[in-house]
Amino acid sequence: MAMKRRLGVAWRSSLWRVVAVLLVALIAGVVLHEIVLALLIAFAALFAISLWHLAKLSRLVGERRWPVAAGSGVWDALQNARRDGQRRRIEEKRRLVGALHAFRDAAAALPDAVVALDDDGRIDWFNAAANSLLGLKYPHDIGAHLTNLLRSPRVAEWLADAAEPLADLPSPADESRRLSLRLIRYASDRALLVARDVSQIMRLEQVRRDFVANVSHELRTPLTVVHGYLDLIEPEQMPEFEPILHELRSQSRRMTQIVEDLLTLSRLEARDELPQERIGMRALVEALRREAVALSQGQHEISAQADPCDLLGSSKELHSAFSNLVSNAVRYTPAGGRIEVRWTCGRDEARLSVSDTGQGIPAQHLPRLTERFYRVSTSRSRETGGTGLGLSIVKHVLQLHQAKLDIHSEVGVGSTFACVFGAQRLMPWLEENDSP
Repeated sequence: MAMKRRLGVAWRSSLWRVVAVLLVALIAGVVLHEIVLALLIAFAALFAISLWHLAKLSRLVGERRWPVAAGSGVWDALQNARRDGQRRRIEEKRRLVGALHAFRDAAAALPDAVVALDDDGRIDWFNAAANSLLGLKYPHDIGAHLTNLLRSPRVAEWLADAAEPLADLPSPADESRRLSLRLIRYASDRALLVARDVSQIMRLEQVRRDFVANVSHELRTPLTVVHGYLDLIEPEQMPEFEPILHELRSQSRRMTQIVEDLLTLSRLEARDELPQERIGMRALVEALRREAVALSQGQHEISAQADPCDLLGSSKELHSAFSNLVSNAVRYTPAGGRIEVRWTCGRDEARLSVSDTGQGIPAQHLPRLTERFYRVSTSRSRETGGTGLGLSIVKHVLQLHQAKLDIHSEVGVGSTFACVFGAQRLMPWLEENDSP
């Protein structure tokens, strides 16, 4: 606003000067009886002065700093406006350079490796941690393709999509260290690769797994002994203790089931892959329906439907996972409700879904349902006898099949738990494999 005001004043001042020069020339022309000649001389003088100022400005164009113009004309105002703009740009540049240096200093101080990549996967910049974690050398590796330096088929395949972090990658600089990679796109043609050392976390996770597996294994024998002795005691011999014996047997069986589920989880976590075989899904869905009918004991309306396609995977583990979903549906659906087991096949995926008309689950609980021992309602789980490990087992089985668990639920309406498999797991239907 101030700049516009100064330019307006300068323009008015210059205009009055031009008018004054022309008036003087006109008067001189009248006196000398050469009006046209006097006006031409005046215009020529004004034009020459303008050319002089223009030449002066053109000489200053290449200068790093423009001097202050002392005059009050429009040319002086333009020179000072250009000088002020130049000064602002210099200050802005200094701020940007300072911010860039601060960003680089902050990135350099990070314990995680940070690598800036262009659209072709070439390295623009990396911090000091990239040297110790990824083995990059400055300045030799600037401009090189990342896949030429991290020679791993897993990295090349992951970079093609990079939708999820890449976990448990040996460090190229030190194979004893394990890395987790994440690709963050911050522009249409730029991305940041962040590599984090997760060796300590993985060691702690392995300690946890070993502890759970060992404790569960050690608890199995004493629980079997306790359960066996409880079965030897006849309630008729001690009628006054019958309620206590019943509760002891119930809790003993529940503890045994928890131990078995923990051992199953430990076994699944220790495996990288499962046996691959053709699974006749029509026969499996029918088996699940029969299990649901047996668990329901006539209290629910149960139906099953299967599309004509088979699945590639581990029959034992998938049957166990699907049975967990079916037993949960029966356990948490009130008498008179409906339960439906469906196997549907599409071009890109297939789903084994178990739907019920139970109480439903509030939305805030859905992200945590597959956590170990997570309870939506502690009292309800205790009444129904659940261990809180079933959905954790389902999640791990599906992960070993490159599948996922989709959960949709509405309070008061019901829930649907769907196991979603990719197209690579689908197989053409063979009728002889689907006989019950």
